[in-house]
Amino acid sequence: MASGSTTVNRQSIAGSTKQAPSDPSFQETEGEYADPQKVSEIIKNASKGSKFSNNRETKDRLLAQKIENMLRSKREITSADLDRHLRLADDYLAQLETSRDLSQTIVHVDCDAFYAAVEELDRPELRDVPMAVGKGVLTTCNYRARKFGCRSGMAGFIALKLCPNLVCLPLNFEKYNAKAQEVREVFAEYDPRFEAASIDEAYLSITKYCQECQMSPDDVVAELRGEVLRRTGITVSAGIAPNTKIAKIASNRNKPNGQFRVANDRSAIMAFMRDLPVRKVNGIGRVFDRELEAVGIKTCGDIYHQRAYLVKLFGEKAFQFLMHCYLGIGRTIVRPAEEYERKSVGTESTFKDMSGKAELRGKLRSIAEELEKDLLRAQFKGRTLCLKVKLHTYEVLTRQTAPPKAVQLAGDLYQYALPMLSKLEQEIPGMRLRLMGLRVTHLLSTEKKGIDFFGAHRPAFIGNQSHGTKRKAAALEQDGTEWEVWPEEEFEEVSRQERQAESEELEALSQEQELKEANRGRGHIDEAPREPEFRGEARFWDCPVCFRPQMADDKEFNDHVDYCLSRQTIKEALKDSESARTKPPLDQKGLGLKGFCQLGNAKKNRKFST
Repeated sequence: MASGSTTVNRQSIAGSTKQAPSDPSFQETEGEYADPQKVSEIIKNASKGSKFSNNRETKDRLLAQKIENMLRSKREITSADLDRHLRLADDYLAQLETSRDLSQTIVHVDCDAFYAAVEELDRPELRDVPMAVGKGVLTTCNYRARKFGCRSGMAGFIALKLCPNLVCLPLNFEKYNAKAQEVREVFAEYDPRFEAASIDEAYLSITKYCQECQMSPDDVVAELRGEVLRRTGITVSAGIAPNTKIAKIASNRNKPNGQFRVANDRSAIMAFMRDLPVRKVNGIGRVFDRELEAVGIKTCGDIYHQRAYLVKLFGEKAFQFLMHCYLGIGRTIVRPAEEYERKSVGTESTFKDMSGKAELRGKLRSIAEELEKDLLRAQFKGRTLCLKVKLHTYEVLTRQTAPPKAVQLAGDLYQYALPMLSKLEQEIPGMRLRLMGLRVTHLLSTEKKGIDFFGAHRPAFIGNQSHGTKRKAAALEQDGTEWEVWPEEEFEEVSRQERQAESEELEALSQEQELKEANRGRGHIDEAPREPEFRGEARFWDCPVCFRPQMADDKEFNDHVDYCLSRQTIKEALKDSESARTKPPLDQKGLGLKGFCQLGNAKKNRKFST
């Protein structure tokens, strides 16, 4: 393996030069892209005056206030506290260094504009035009559409203002899942225990493959990418690194249809991370990025200079996460997704305004049938059933029940969900919905275990075990090692929720625009939909962060907003799930921070797992 520097591989195999995945004529040069400032102006004007825009402004004001309070706290930290936290931070960095594992070669593989690329296989003429998949909110854009400033996660009507000739196709998950399975069959030939991160991306450990075939990591990944293209017609980009954290970042460096490698060498890793914007790290979303920037952290290298402030300003978990980012340390064991704990299985459907008992019950039965298919496929049933609906006013409501038995079949799902729907109909006369979903939690496995002659059986997780117990049991069964609980897990979940919330905001914005256009067509006054002022005797306000209705009480509402902004929901959930664990003792030096020494007893040859 190469060492001492970051290396880039752009071989001729599979067209590894930086071209659009299915359009050799299109060169991704900076000058061909729309001016970012102009794009931002169009987006701002298109959403001006909307509920989305107003909520975003409110959210930004609240975040600005939170940052101001944080900076005030920073100024109030005494020099004695700074010296103490500096020593603690340096001790923790030294401990983390003892855990650095450079023995593995991990690859993160990401399909290029996957949904769009699949559609172009069926309709080659789309390769020559700007095209996107998704209607209300775009899920994927081809590279011609990106020239105009269109991107995934953008409201469809805004994308059409940027690119009037944009072709928008509806989603077809059956088609995408089938193609994803073809791609995964290639992955399995290089790592049978690859980890599917989503429908179009995966982590592979190619350490063993490189040794057995006596090939370099660069050559193996180039071969893998070429094989995916030959057998599926899809191009992929890849990042090669000693751990999953860096591999994920590196896979975006030479997109589309390229690969980038960070050598298994400490100096190469530190050089790669030093100038890396923190926003590029998986788990740092828009809000956390702004908070970090406010205290002087723009790159991972800046983390070191502010290390004495991190615990006081962001808490212990954030401190640990950021220290891992600075050092470029991440998990080095890749495991199949089935070996991770699954907390829920659900499905939901968005549609035009729907009302009336017959229509709503028909939709509920349809969703129950879809959820049954997912549960049978995943081999789970659930003890708790949740119903989610979105009103025509974009207000999201959830209800849940605990059936007398664990449920899996459509008949049971419908039977126990119907009373929740009926109660909502009573509470909200004339209820009109735009989304309905069902989800089961507190899962039980229905997998039937046969005789495990060769020790290849994967553990089936059951819902009444603690998160840590399940992970540890699975790890010990597989290879005798214990799971390493990485601090980025919490922050990756926060980032996912942030993206999900933004997607829901954009969906609401698109629906608001649809209503305006429909009103214009009927000659009505152009106005945003009114929110229901009263429901029973109580009035509700929408939270500008999570968009869920809250009681119209100043103190309760402000407390809830602060709760959302500080991301305590996930933090507390994780603390609860870990409460049954035995906490490690504090170090003899009096490191007053829980978890500072979790890696302190790491041995040189210790194995790490995800």
